[in-house]
Amino acid sequence: MEQATDLFIEQLRKGNRAACQRLVSDYGPAVFQMVRRIVVRQEDAEEVWQDVFVKALQGIGSYDSRKASLATWLSRIVYHESLNFMRKRQPDIVYMEDYDLSGIDESPEEVAHDSQTVQALEQALAMLPPQEQAAITMFYYDNMSLADIAYVTGSIPSTVGSQLSRIRKKLYRIIKTMQK
Repeated sequence: MEQATDLFIEQLRKGNRAACQRLVSDYGPAVFQMVRRIVVRQEDAEEVWQDVFVKALQGIGSYDSRKASLATWLSRIVYHESLNFMRKRQPDIVYMEDYDLSGIDESPEEVAHDSQTVQALEQALAMLPPQEQAAITMFYYDNMSLADIAYVTGSIPSTVGSQLSRIRKKLYRIIKTMQK
């Protein structure tokens, strides 16, 4: 299996058309899902999706299978391209850091697990900055390990774990504020 992957990477580095098409067909749907979780508008997500593959094919020479799997390496490109796109579009986004949430209990166990909570969670996720949305979605939706998320974000696993904990508490506070 590893030889097949090495051969595939070599073909990509040589610009083999079939290998490029295989990259897009094999990884395209997962890449689009990751982009779409950060970039909300369909048209914008399609643009970023294309940019991810252009960047991946241009940078395939720097891919090192000893550092990360191809999927994780692509996730890193998705993360950075999506965040760069969102930074350009940020003026109309409101973050909950702008509000005083200090008087709210921070016990996530009190949140009921029903359809209203799921809807509130989705709304709360939309209020997070793109970096925090990405971290949560990589961990919970994409089932990425802390080590893989750290690679993608250029961080270390213990920092990612702390960030996820902080983000979960923040989501809880946002939901509690929305319920008032």
